[in-house]
Amino acid sequence: MSDMITADLVDLDLTADTKEAATRALAERLVAAGRVTDLDGFLADVAARELQMPTGLDGGIGIPHCRSEHVTEASLAFGRSAAKVDFGAPDGPADLIFLIAAPAGADSDHLTILSSLARRLMDGDFTGALRSADDAKYVAALIRGDVEPSAEPRTAAASETAGVASSSGAAATNPAADEPFRIVAVTSCPTGIAHTYMAAESLQRAAADKGIELTVETQGSAGFTRLDPAVIASADAVIFAHDVEVREKERFAGKPTVDVGVKAGINRPGELIDEVRGKAARGESTAPAAGGGVPMDKGAGEHDHFGTKLRKWLMTGVSYMVPFVAAGGLLIALSFAVGGYEIVNAKSVVDHFDWADKASWAALMFQIGAGAFSFLIPVLAGFIAYGMADRPGLVPGFVGGYIAVTIKAGFLGGLIAGLIAGAVVLAIQKVHVHKTLRGVMPVVVIPLLSSIVVGFLMFVVIGKPIASAQKGMTDWLSSLSGANAIILGVILGLMMCFDLGGPVNKVAYAFATGGIAVTDPTPGALKIMAAVMAAGMVPPLAMALATVVRGKLFTEEERENGKAAWVLGASFISEGAIPFAAADPLRVIPSSMVGGAVTGALAMAFGNTLRAPHGGIFVVPLIGKPFLYLIAIAAGTAVSAGLVILLKGLRKTPELAPAEAAQAPAEAKVPVAA
Repeated sequence: MSDMITADLVDLDLTADTKEAATRALAERLVAAGRVTDLDGFLADVAARELQMPTGLDGGIGIPHCRSEHVTEASLAFGRSAAKVDFGAPDGPADLIFLIAAPAGADSDHLTILSSLARRLMDGDFTGALRSADDAKYVAALIRGDVEPSAEPRTAAASETAGVASSSGAAATNPAADEPFRIVAVTSCPTGIAHTYMAAESLQRAAADKGIELTVETQGSAGFTRLDPAVIASADAVIFAHDVEVREKERFAGKPTVDVGVKAGINRPGELIDEVRGKAARGESTAPAAGGGVPMDKGAGEHDHFGTKLRKWLMTGVSYMVPFVAAGGLLIALSFAVGGYEIVNAKSVVDHFDWADKASWAALMFQIGAGAFSFLIPVLAGFIAYGMADRPGLVPGFVGGYIAVTIKAGFLGGLIAGLIAGAVVLAIQKVHVHKTLRGVMPVVVIPLLSSIVVGFLMFVVIGKPIASAQKGMTDWLSSLSGANAIILGVILGLMMCFDLGGPVNKVAYAFATGGIAVTDPTPGALKIMAAVMAAGMVPPLAMALATVVRGKLFTEEERENGKAAWVLGASFISEGAIPFAAADPLRVIPSSMVGGAVTGALAMAFGNTLRAPHGGIFVVPLIGKPFLYLIAIAAGTAVSAGLVILLKGLRKTPELAPAEAAQAPAEAKVPVAA
């Protein structure tokens, strides 16, 4: 454990001026020390973590970190930058930079070390000593905890890693209080390595200053130890500071609650404590916060516009539905490839299965895929309701989705059923009940009442109109041909390339997958799926091609990203173009959209069809008119690559400082990525 950081992993004169360069410089030290096996692979994991949320902290600290299969042992590299590097902190760039590298299978001991460092970063004496030290060996020993900074620690809690502030500390601060105000808190971040424990430490310090008894449950990568139910029962209020789902959130039902992101727990703990005390004083009993605990709803605030919340609710349902679409769609597509389209009429494999007959295997794949498809609408509706009202929304959501299938209301019926279920649960949760009933509300009362209401509305009131609307939309898609189909292809192509895996991209993808999410989709739906996947492959492929054709227009890091973009684009992962779009959005995004529109239009014009919802070039044998399909993708890729090269080439070459200009070779004076 004492070897987590050594002097050779310390750089007290870090010269990098960007977070990418700083991370690379520190990562190179880890590689040289044999702690990282693949520099580019590790940096890709760090960059992926950075995309989830910035790792800059108030106080001039940057703490990029990740868990990676390329890390051999839990390690930490430290750099001190006089120029400072922007890691996205609200108060400006960082001069103290910690690169934390944890193995993919890091055990709890390793993560305890990392969490201990995260807590010490909240100590001003510790960070002050790091800024003033001039010896790498001393800095490494200080970070390991082998030596202490010269000043006294602010509180004894700085050396703790258990995540619980003692009640004796609170009593010492406020000896007159017979019954101190009690708060339970839960902190978590996407990787559970740093921010989780820093938020816990920050909340503990603020609570101690205010004479409050605070107990924290840190839900980190090493798992979590559940708070004692008696501690939760005796608590006066709850603080959730999290960026991933709070596990077993229903334990805190009925308590006044503040629900925020993990950085709020680090940056303004005192405000959170004051806010939750105010809610408790006003008697605001809060059920587990709606929308706060599901992956597609992170960052939602109580003051978000309805449109923002609606998008997040719908995307929650879509995100859970897509794996069912992918598994079922690919299995059905493979069954057609092996056994032909007549396999839909095969007998049940329960009654007839021949191990040596490929038709039996085709029937097996078809029937498994059809089984997966049967869950699509219920899953969509159930998790839309979950996104709105957390776990209590699941039962009425699934019930409403099943009814939508029964009355043939389809994809549209599932959407509406999910929204109704979530709204009904939220309405029931607003009713104040006696504390003796709170325990049975989410388990018995809410599922029962909400299922009755949703079932009545879907069966008797709105089901038939929705089914008629669904049928009309399906018939319209089936009738699309000629210019109308091409226009639709252009629109879908623009949407797929607008935000590269974001909400607009997901809407187009959900529209396509909803059309094929039946055992017998229409020809129009198959064409739409083909156009959507083809257009989604264009941005990363185009950026990869552009880095090969005119590499001097891109930075070294972008050229490296271009190599990976070939594989990502071929696999239909539009997010492969995000690094390019983030660095130069005004040139990359329009170029991608134009190429995507070309590909979408050509795919519709060629009449390409696709039953599989994913797979990229790996499902080309399952595509109708595959050669023309590849031509459509190649054409869009060429258009996007040519356009981005043109736009980047039109920029003026940045002026170099006199000293740099004197040294720069003539051939190097070409435009570089903004």
